[in-house]
Amino acid sequence: MAHRIIETEADIRAGMRSLRRKCAGMRRAHDAAGDPPLRRREPGLEGLARIIVGQQLSVASAGAIWARTEKAVVPFEAPRLLACSDPELRSAGLSTGKIRTLRALATAIVDDGLDLTALGACPHEEITERLTAVKGIGPWTADIFAMFCLGRADAFAPGDLALQEAARLALDLDARPAAKDLAEIALRWQPWRGVAARMLWAYYAVAKTKANALPA
Repeated sequence: MAHRIIETEADIRAGMRSLRRKCAGMRRAHDAAGDPPLRRREPGLEGLARIIVGQQLSVASAGAIWARTEKAVVPFEAPRLLACSDPELRSAGLSTGKIRTLRALATAIVDDGLDLTALGACPHEEITERLTAVKGIGPWTADIFAMFCLGRADAFAPGDLALQEAARLALDLDARPAAKDLAEIALRWQPWRGVAARMLWAYYAVAKTKANALPA
């Protein structure tokens, strides 16, 4: 089965044209924030490792720690990552938990033959199953990898808190939807849920900026 892939800004624009036609909330978000960014990353170990490193950090902190991690692991390949000592990785700013996850991922690649690039040909359910079998990787990480590293146009991350809050605002909901509720809502955005997610993140950033600019 062929999967629609987001590769260029033209793909983002095509997705937004479709989303605007079918959803007033998407029109509202797009009118406020404009076209969302492409946000493509490397499809292999480096791309997934960067997602892991950046979890629960600000953009600035994540970027700084990732830059130091790249310098510590040269070349950025699974055997080299396993050869790095814990003190070396901690000196890059990595937490103990993230070091464990990165080591588990590298071990899965070296010992179990996990081929991250080949996951691009797999159904989304299999991508999630293969990645979450690695200790420390959860559904959110698998969803983000599918969306940004594999470029899946219909991937979505319903467990993301920013997406949940952005959906509340864009769709004028009474409360922030839970993950299962947002997954149900997102069905209306098929086959462009990955573009809808990008749009909601962009809209959330605009909404936060406006809220912070309001007088106390």
